[in-house]
Amino acid sequence: MDSDGTQDPRGTHASPVPRPAGPPEAPAMPPRPPRAPATPPLPDGSAFLTWLRAPRPDAAPGVWRFGHRPRPAEEPEEIPTRQLLSGALIAFLVGWLIWSLLQNGYLGTWWWVPFDLIVPDAWRGGDSDLGETGTFIVYQGYELLVALAIMVGAARLGRWGELWRRFVTPRFRRPEAQEARTAPEDDPARWNELRAAGAVDAAERLAAEARSGLMRDVDHARIMRAWQGVRTGRHSLATFSGAVLKDGAAACLHPSGERDLPTRLARHDLVTGQVRLGTTVDDARNPYGYRGTGLALGPDLLGTSLVAVGPAGSGKTGTVVRPLAESLCLHALAGRAAVVVVGAAGAGLGPADAYDVVVRIGNQESEYDLDLYGGTSDPDEAAAVLAEALVGDLADPHPGSDSRRSTTVLAQLLGPFRAVHGRFPSVPELRQLLDGAPGPFAALRHGLQEAGQESLLRELDARERQMGQPGDVGGVLGDRVALLDRPAFAGFFDTSGQSRPFTLKALDHPVRVRIDLPQRGHADASRMLARLVLAQFTASVAVREDRSLFACLLLDDATGVVTPEAVRGIQRLRSGNAGVVLTLRSLDDVARPLRGPLLGATGCRMALSGLTPWDGQDFAEVWGKEWTEARDVTDRQIIAETPAGKAVHMLRRVITGKAPTARAVTVRQVERERWSASELAHAVPAGHAVLSLTDVKGEHAPPLLVDLRG
Repeated sequence: MDSDGTQDPRGTHASPVPRPAGPPEAPAMPPRPPRAPATPPLPDGSAFLTWLRAPRPDAAPGVWRFGHRPRPAEEPEEIPTRQLLSGALIAFLVGWLIWSLLQNGYLGTWWWVPFDLIVPDAWRGGDSDLGETGTFIVYQGYELLVALAIMVGAARLGRWGELWRRFVTPRFRRPEAQEARTAPEDDPARWNELRAAGAVDAAERLAAEARSGLMRDVDHARIMRAWQGVRTGRHSLATFSGAVLKDGAAACLHPSGERDLPTRLARHDLVTGQVRLGTTVDDARNPYGYRGTGLALGPDLLGTSLVAVGPAGSGKTGTVVRPLAESLCLHALAGRAAVVVVGAAGAGLGPADAYDVVVRIGNQESEYDLDLYGGTSDPDEAAAVLAEALVGDLADPHPGSDSRRSTTVLAQLLGPFRAVHGRFPSVPELRQLLDGAPGPFAALRHGLQEAGQESLLRELDARERQMGQPGDVGGVLGDRVALLDRPAFAGFFDTSGQSRPFTLKALDHPVRVRIDLPQRGHADASRMLARLVLAQFTASVAVREDRSLFACLLLDDATGVVTPEAVRGIQRLRSGNAGVVLTLRSLDDVARPLRGPLLGATGCRMALSGLTPWDGQDFAEVWGKEWTEARDVTDRQIIAETPAGKAVHMLRRVITGKAPTARAVTVRQVERERWSASELAHAVPAGHAVLSLTDVKGEHAPPLLVDLRG
């Protein structure tokens, strides 16, 4: 629980972030000094307390829970405003007319019968025991009761209650998010869980920090994460209490020492873990319970992975990837998540100060390098990941295919090289071995013979026999490695320990990583590196020790990245508390046999405006059909049989210009697509998207039309 910059928020003594990749060990990154918050908090903490106490009721997947006001699941039959107003006025006039007729005696005196039966005779007349004033009050009181009964009846007939709820109540209703819960047992600002566990002093310190404006939402989330570690037994209550009493709201800091991001563009709620992406449109195609509500995503939904498809300019980066990256970076500062964001340089994925590690591949000023082998020391594992990156897009895309031959070829070289040199080969060295250069092969053979590595020597002999044979993939692998053996990448992917390589094995810690891919002149290399990061991510999260930490990879522009092995890896992420976010300009960027498996492997699917009908057809198929009510209206001409009827019909035709008709309505249940390909291509406005959701528990939301600008 120390805050020296080398501990993670769970209290375990973690390595400094980022963790170096391979030998020799690179120097640890010194912790950054805490940065002042982007927006100074109010001195009295009222803004923070209002945010903390705001209601967050349980809601359907994707609903922005902060200040949410639940709606019925089914749309109530709402009376049109004109009909409601006219009915209320007519009911009032009818009630007034009845009262006037009763008062003037036009309806008789029968309405005085209850009065005569109930009121004693001594109370009637001017000489009664009550006197004139009392008698007057008795008679007027009865008339008032009758008037009230008439008014109640008129109100029920005229639906005055509905009129009041629709037009009057909203004017006096305070916003839900501003209503604070003041009951002490329900006040989250009192930290009642800590008090119940005996950490009263720590609870008092945190409550004072919240009232004085020294606590932020990230602080609250980070301390709650540390408290979860106490409840699960990862560290002791005494250690937690000591850290809180020492540092207050700054306790259990992220290894970077930061307590907030330099800037925020989206709306975040770290109590629920959500980031708001837009507003669900009040449209008949959306379920009534979702209409007009905020649309938000969190780790519970991203844990099933997300694929977003839309043409350039549709808002994939600015309205989807950037808010999600910002949210996950906040989660990382709170010790809840590890995030890797991959995109082209200058794609607008957030400032460099918002990340712990920024890898700028192809930029010689980059402080960090990327480990080509994923930080593993197992040649077979390294060969499998590297083969996926190099030739995964060339594998047969049909289910059941694999790239085992490429993995075998690489393993036949990586194993012997590591046995001789104690490291994996650099890019130039690997290219020479794949090309079959005689000098490196002879040196490698000599080293194996001296070390007595007979099994690895047989591997090398097998590689030599296969070289030049028909069907050998060594040449293809060499050509792909040559894309990285360019002057622009000189100094990158170093394995000699002269650089600071980042490895995705560091996802055991709440690290924030951004990887900038080279695009200009190196498109093929960029796609290959994106496949490498995805393969390393899926392999790393599967063997993490602490799976309570959510891990997410955001890949902006996944063109050429989706392979059979990538789809299988995405399917395994949910069980490892991890997910990926992929964006595509079109599903044409994915091989046809892989489009269905990709959409099936991801629980959240987004179709942005500007989609082609062919892409829309794939989404329409995966979203399926639903039963709906169809109304068929038929106008049938009325035939008059009597002379009077014919005369009336002739007069109506002269006046209206149309023949008299009778309307027949037929209602039937039909099965139709939730969203058709044509609707997805032509009925989604600019700045909107259709999004279906599934959370890690299996609950799902149907396709929703969302305004990403709301």
